[in-house]
Amino acid sequence: MALALAEARAAGAREEVPIGSVVVCRGETLARAGNRVRGDCDPSAHAELLALRAAARVLGLVRLVDCVLYSTVEPCFMCAGALVHARLRRVVFAVRDPKFGGCVSLGRVLDHPQANHRLEFDEGVLAGESRELLQEFFRARRGDRGDTG
Repeated sequence: MALALAEARAAGAREEVPIGSVVVCRGETLARAGNRVRGDCDPSAHAELLALRAAARVLGLVRLVDCVLYSTVEPCFMCAGALVHARLRRVVFAVRDPKFGGCVSLGRVLDHPQANHRLEFDEGVLAGESRELLQEFFRARRGDRGDTG
């Protein structure tokens, strides 16, 4: 998750929403990415999808059955669906996304009982750091210095 946070910080420095993801397979880091939605002018350039695509290319496979994806934020429905299609073993995310989260917040894509594949998932790893990074990013975009007066 520390690598995912580094990717999130780099994304924030590029004025992207600071979300980072890393794909690990059998202890080896295959791919890491931060959001590039604005920079690529691509609504699908989420960190999770970019890392997933890169990992698939490294392995030369579309099924990443032994892989784990780490993300600083709960994957959205689009990303969660791609993770299910790729047959990852597990997803670990830091904080929930109450507005778009497709794992627990708004729906249960990863472990839906009618899906043909279910992923294990854990949440809360380095949640404080991830939450703080997001809050700082959006506070700065709003021009909110945290003043109450």
